[in-house]
Amino acid sequence: MELSEIVKGAFEKAFPGENFDFVRVVPATDPKFGDYQCNDALKLAKKFKMNPREVGTKVADLLKGESVFEKVEIAGPGFLNLTVSTAWLNSQLSTLNEQPLCGIPQRGAGKTVVIDYSSPNAAKQMHIGHIRSTVIGCAIDRIFRSLGYRVIADNHLGDWGTQFGILIKGYRECLTQEERDDLTVANLEKCYVLSAAKAKGEDEESKAWKEACKAELVKLQQGDKENYALWKKFIDISIGEFERMYRKLGVKFDTYRGESYYNAAMPGVVDKLLKAGLAEESEGALIVNLEKDKLGVAIVRKSDGGFNYTTSDLACVESRVAEYDPERIIYITDDRQNLHFQQFFAIARKLGYTTTFQHIGFGLMSYQGKAISTREGNLIKLDDLLSEAKRRAFEIVRERGGTEELAEQIGYGAVKYSDLSHDPCTTIDFNWDKALALEGNSGPYLQYAYARVCSLLAKAGGDQNANSTSLRECAFGIETPSEKRLALQLLEFPGAVVRAAEVYKPSVLADYLFQTAQLYSSFYQNSPILKSEEAVKNARLKLCALFGEVLKMGLGLLGIETPSHI
Repeated sequence: MELSEIVKGAFEKAFPGENFDFVRVVPATDPKFGDYQCNDALKLAKKFKMNPREVGTKVADLLKGESVFEKVEIAGPGFLNLTVSTAWLNSQLSTLNEQPLCGIPQRGAGKTVVIDYSSPNAAKQMHIGHIRSTVIGCAIDRIFRSLGYRVIADNHLGDWGTQFGILIKGYRECLTQEERDDLTVANLEKCYVLSAAKAKGEDEESKAWKEACKAELVKLQQGDKENYALWKKFIDISIGEFERMYRKLGVKFDTYRGESYYNAAMPGVVDKLLKAGLAEESEGALIVNLEKDKLGVAIVRKSDGGFNYTTSDLACVESRVAEYDPERIIYITDDRQNLHFQQFFAIARKLGYTTTFQHIGFGLMSYQGKAISTREGNLIKLDDLLSEAKRRAFEIVRERGGTEELAEQIGYGAVKYSDLSHDPCTTIDFNWDKALALEGNSGPYLQYAYARVCSLLAKAGGDQNANSTSLRECAFGIETPSEKRLALQLLEFPGAVVRAAEVYKPSVLADYLFQTAQLYSSFYQNSPILKSEEAVKNARLKLCALFGEVLKMGLGLLGIETPSHI
């Protein structure tokens, strides 16, 4: 940020020969402290054997000569309170307005990141429990792309293992011919439930069914053509259903590579671990002992010769590093898998991988105060969730002449925002009334704020672009306190995107957008626009239009559409 560089330069002049890369200027916590603050003088007092206020005063005296600042004050034990000049502020708004992507810096240019998210199990319908990984992952995906990264979005499907023996047996004997001819994911889920139930008992019939399921799995693993064809059919149908749901949510993946994709590579991974002296035998299984890392023991080959998620994930890393050479790989799953990822990352580092690994563990979602589960009877299908969101949104917009398409934009946006506005690590109790509220911190509230901007500009004879023909020749002109607060907030947009990426939290961006919309509302209420004198009107319209662009860009990064009317 330009201001940080200016203040850093003043520190360097005041105390030559020192490193001041840590110096940062941040927005003031209260307008009475100016527009920005710098508290770094306190860190230097002990080093220079000076009172921190003396350190701050030396820097402040140098900054008072800068045209950027209207006022530089020392407060308390050495806080620098900075008030910027109107000329600088107007200039920065013009620069932001002219930059592509509303000024988002391209710090990821030339770097690749793999983002692993959603990852539903094949042959099962997506439900409300899948929404968090999907929308959090999609938002992080979009944010990193906006920063210039080459992003590989991978859907690591659960498409291999014991359940497919159960499925194949169930497909042949638990479904009607009509259900087999018109096979859907719902029918696959039905046959799995029926087949698994037949294998649960301890009687001879149940044991025989269980053994038959195992036999079907072995045939599949050995490449039996008939079983492989059925497996492929199940996977294709599953992906088709998943893609239907992803289209509704505006989610796109570059690759669908499930566990099966890495199956052949897993024996080689175990060989690498043995050669590196990392794996050892324990009770017939192969393990990696991570006790020294305080991470317990990780099994990499079970006593029956089978592999598990740790082995599969190591094979996955080997493939991704060879194909993409990513700077980092991000995994988005619920936080119950924290230990697995800690173990897997530790083993990967011991194997010599230098890629940055990051697990984003999110809290679980509940509904009406109860954990989401089949046993509780509240395992809501994602399709039903989105249909209900659309229905409720349509009740809101129908009175205003809204269409079903508009209801989808609002309803789906509400579902996404109700998740993304929370820190990923928190648990969420989904609430319809809060999610679809037009007031408060909700998706519809922000969509409505954007629609209001579009309506205002339409009345003024322009469009929502601050560089539209009608506004291109107009200059920004900040006059009132509410204008200034909004303007300063708009300048923080690129930084909000960067911070959201740095901490892997779309909620940082959501918080920024909500705060910005509140400041816009205050400005709109306190600053007459269409009835103002022509030059003031145009300057304020240009500020409104820039707010609209920032809001649209920010909501787009969260995967939320911005209809021009609600």
